[in-house]
Amino acid sequence: MEAILALEDGRIFRGRMFGAEKEVAAEVVFNTSMAGYQEVLTDPSYCGQMVVMTYPLIGNYGINPEDYESERPYLSAFIIKELSGIPSNWRSTETLDAFLKRHGVVGLQGLDTRALTRHIREKGAQRAVISNDVSNPQALVEKAKQAPEMVGRDLVKEVTCEQPYLWEEGDWDLHKGYTRFERKAGTKPYFVVALDLGIKYNILRRLTQTGCRVTVVPATTKAEEILKLQPDGVFLSNGPGDPSAVTYAIDTVRALIGRVPIFGICLGHQILNLALGGSTYKLRFGHHGGNQPIMDSETRKVEITSQNHGFAVDAATTQSDVEIISLNLNDQTVEGIRHKTLPVFSVQYHPEAAPGPQDSSYLFERFVQMMKQAS
Repeated sequence: MEAILALEDGRIFRGRMFGAEKEVAAEVVFNTSMAGYQEVLTDPSYCGQMVVMTYPLIGNYGINPEDYESERPYLSAFIIKELSGIPSNWRSTETLDAFLKRHGVVGLQGLDTRALTRHIREKGAQRAVISNDVSNPQALVEKAKQAPEMVGRDLVKEVTCEQPYLWEEGDWDLHKGYTRFERKAGTKPYFVVALDLGIKYNILRRLTQTGCRVTVVPATTKAEEILKLQPDGVFLSNGPGDPSAVTYAIDTVRALIGRVPIFGICLGHQILNLALGGSTYKLRFGHHGGNQPIMDSETRKVEITSQNHGFAVDAATTQSDVEIISLNLNDQTVEGIRHKTLPVFSVQYHPEAAPGPQDSSYLFERFVQMMKQAS
């Protein structure tokens, strides 16, 4: 079915709709990953956004439930150059088209994704509308201008869990499937409370694989409620939207600082920075993909990281008791911070995704060591 992607600045792209057939409005961003489209689809951090994949052929290995990063896709639309109609993978259980239909997510293929990506790089991420009503493109442009802006928007409440739950799943094994949490002989299983701002399953798997016992709690959970659980550490997850709009989580983290070790990733990194007195700002087109180089400020070691965020920590506003521990080599944005005296640190990138493939996974061990020293 013919469809139109209309950007708020008036640029029009024509393609063919697949997946759910409906009109949708959201911010459009691009992702440079060459694989992992299923993880992109189910990452809650994409809530409120349309995602353009720069790699041209998508859907070639199908969909399988073992690789979900959350219970369902949260993104508004999925935009690709070419849809593979015949998946080839022994783990596949359905096609990409069937998956999007089942979850009511719009797909758009057949447009010039290279031109669209270059336009976003030059003009910045912007609001857009996808519609199968192609009779009046200018009317769709006007609809795009009326879509909600990302700045000031709290999307965490749309993706966080409703009730606390225990997480015990570990890494995936070729012969056994997903492993379960097991206490390692002679070791203490540190108890971690994970604040769900839009958490990815693989983060939880890495925590359990590192020997942690994990309970996930809603983003609105108060600091007093978390401390009553007597955790050895608190983890702040990734998530969507503007971090400065998630005031309740900022208040919670501010009350936890100095009382328990804290580790944050992505939105959790931004929330922690805000709780420490810094500020954040919206990036021009964000960082979305598995090929982002960062450098450790102390060791000068370069790591290749997976990232998905549209906001960043403002380096000029970091307080005197906070130090920047890593920077993005592409644009020098802040990629990691830590408190100079308290057991608190965070990173902007995703060490659990590890496209290196293991460059940054040591950060989970660092968190465990921090809890060990604090106890």
